[in-house]
Amino acid sequence: MLNSHVPRLPALPRRPKAVVFDLDGTLIDSERLVKAAYLAQCEAFGVEMSDAHFLSLVGLHREANDARLRDLFGADFPLLKFYEGITAHIGDGVAELKPGAVELFGVVRDRALPVGLATSSGPGWVERHFAAHSLHERFCVIVTRDDVTNRKPHPEPYLKAAELLGVAPGDVLAVEDSPTGLRSASAAGMMAVLAPDLIVPDDETRALALCVVETLHDVVAMIESA
Repeated sequence: MLNSHVPRLPALPRRPKAVVFDLDGTLIDSERLVKAAYLAQCEAFGVEMSDAHFLSLVGLHREANDARLRDLFGADFPLLKFYEGITAHIGDGVAELKPGAVELFGVVRDRALPVGLATSSGPGWVERHFAAHSLHERFCVIVTRDDVTNRKPHPEPYLKAAELLGVAPGDVLAVEDSPTGLRSASAAGMMAVLAPDLIVPDDETRALALCVVETLHDVVAMIESA
C-alpha cells in the first residue's frame, strides 16, 4: 500500500538481501500494553512513574531496566514482586500487529527476502505473539535476549541475525522503533530505518537512521522501489 508520503522517502542505497525486524513497538503495538501494566503496578506499590521515565525504559534489556528502576524507586525496591505484578496484569494479553505489518510481510515474501528478528524480549513473549499472529512461517531466524551476550544498543543482536541469515550486515535492511534499537542496528552497519512508536526521535537519533518513516507502509514503499 502506497501513501502520500512516498515522494519524500529516500531510495535505499542498495537492494536489500534480507530484512531484520525488531518486535516490540515495531511489529507489534506492545508498548502501550506494557505501559498500562507498569502504571498499574506503580499505583499498587505507591510510587509514581512519569511518561518520560517510562519512555527511558523502552528498548532496553532487563538488566538496564532494573538499574533504571532502582535509580527511580531506590535500591531496596522489590523489583521481583513489581515484575510479577506486571506479568499478572498483562496476563494472556496479546498486542496487535502495527499498521502496515501484514503488507510488509507480503512484500518481503514476494521478493523472496529472508527475514530475521532481533529483539530485547524473551523467548516466551516472542512465542506468544508469533503464535497469535502466525508469524513462525514468516521468519527464518529469531534472536532474543537469551541468544546474545551483549544486548541492544550493542550491535550483537543484529550481527547475529545477519550471520544466521548468511547475509552481510551492509546488505540487510533493519527496521526499528526506538533509539536504543536503532543504535544497535546502525552500529551493526545495516541500512537502518526508524519507524518511531512512543519516543519522538531527536536529531542525534535521526542522524543514525537511513530514514525516519511514519508507518510501516512507508517501508513497504521503500522496498518496492528498491
